[in-house]
Amino acid sequence: MPPGGGGPMKDCEYSQISTHSSSPMESPHKKKKIAARRKWEVFPGRNKFFCNGRIMMARQTGVFYLTLILILVTSGLFFAFDCPYLAVKITPAIPVVGGILFFFVMGTLLRTSFSDPGVLPRATPDEAADLERQIDIANGTSSGGYRPPPRTKEVIINGQTVKLKYCFTCKIFRPPRASHCSLCDNCVERFDHHCPWVGNCVGKRNYRFFYMFILSLSFLTVFILAFVITHVILRSQQTGFLNALKDSPATVLEAVVCFFSVWSIVGLSGFHTYLISSNQTTNEDIKGSWSNKRGKENYNPYSYGNIFTNCCVALCGPISPSLIDRRGYIQPDTPQPAAPSNGIAAYGATQSQSDMAAATPLLQSEPSLTSDELHLPGKPGLGTPCASLTLGQPTPPSSMPNLTAEAALTDILPLKEEHVGHQFLTPEEAPSPPRMLAGSPLAHSRTMHVLGLASQDSLHEDSVRGLVKLSSV
Repeated sequence: MPPGGGGPMKDCEYSQISTHSSSPMESPHKKKKIAARRKWEVFPGRNKFFCNGRIMMARQTGVFYLTLILILVTSGLFFAFDCPYLAVKITPAIPVVGGILFFFVMGTLLRTSFSDPGVLPRATPDEAADLERQIDIANGTSSGGYRPPPRTKEVIINGQTVKLKYCFTCKIFRPPRASHCSLCDNCVERFDHHCPWVGNCVGKRNYRFFYMFILSLSFLTVFILAFVITHVILRSQQTGFLNALKDSPATVLEAVVCFFSVWSIVGLSGFHTYLISSNQTTNEDIKGSWSNKRGKENYNPYSYGNIFTNCCVALCGPISPSLIDRRGYIQPDTPQPAAPSNGIAAYGATQSQSDMAAATPLLQSEPSLTSDELHLPGKPGLGTPCASLTLGQPTPPSSMPNLTAEAALTDILPLKEEHVGHQFLTPEEAPSPPRMLAGSPLAHSRTMHVLGLASQDSLHEDSVRGLVKLSSV
């Protein structure tokens, strides 16, 4: 380029290229704002969300509505037809105690049904690919025929070996005591069971509320059944048993519902009391995973050995936060830069691209000589827009003779013409022999045109010898 700054580069300008695609009818200054979506809108599990993701339930909620109707109808009839009579005849504390139990039952039921039971987030595509790569590496050492990759890991918990199973749906190794719910299609931490009566899974984050629900419902059912019978007995003493039933048909309906439901509710409460005292889950108890006796080989590693401590941990311990962040916003994916076409590692290129560019120097741009300086007869010149820019000549090593480009070309061209009639290719066109690897002077022949004649002759002779050896083999 001339010192004055003029030349072909004077008219070059840089313009910003828009990477966002826009329709022909869309103005570049007035673009539509895309509303940010929340994670619950694209949640992969089979769940239903309400109140902008604050309420989370299973899709099968028909039995849950039946539970609500039974509790509301039975309690409503009790407060409407039985409590006025009992408050006058016995004590006004009866409707007060019944109201407290009712609100406690409804609160724990809704808390169990509307909360996250402890769903584990699924692996992202990058995490799943990395995990599969680790499994393949661990399985690659096996000899013999084909063996499926191992899908379990083993960890030691309080001296007991616990297996971590791989979930093919969530692409993760489930933590201890976790299991995949087939109805909700989620892996749940400390999975107990899927309860259709509450319309949700029962897991680590809502188990205590489920236990308090069935326990308080047992007290409410027994409470209503006891005072319904009391109401019938008091009326039968005045008007007779049949007349008492005719005068209060709602009482008969309450007694029938409570009588047939109290056994299952009380039995379920007793069963979960046993599970809490031994620090087990319903899933573990059904499978027979652990024994309550500490001396046996399959003793429960999660039990503290004390009933009081186990109950305190299950009912009074801290509640872990939700891991799925269902009300969080979806972050847009970071755009990945395209790989450079000339093999030079650019900003944002991966390490493998950089290593490939370093290992293949012939793919890189090699402006060692201009078209005016390197013009072979019968070969077209290198026509480029900036051909007038004279690039500096590379400095030859101190041990080599300092020759100009013209002298080097006159030495190289006779060598090429000398072997025109030979059956072998020239060193530049022929593949390198096995002993001439990347990094040898031949690999950099085009970037060092100013090497001495002796160096070029030796390279040419070595390559010819190597080809003759290869052809003879």
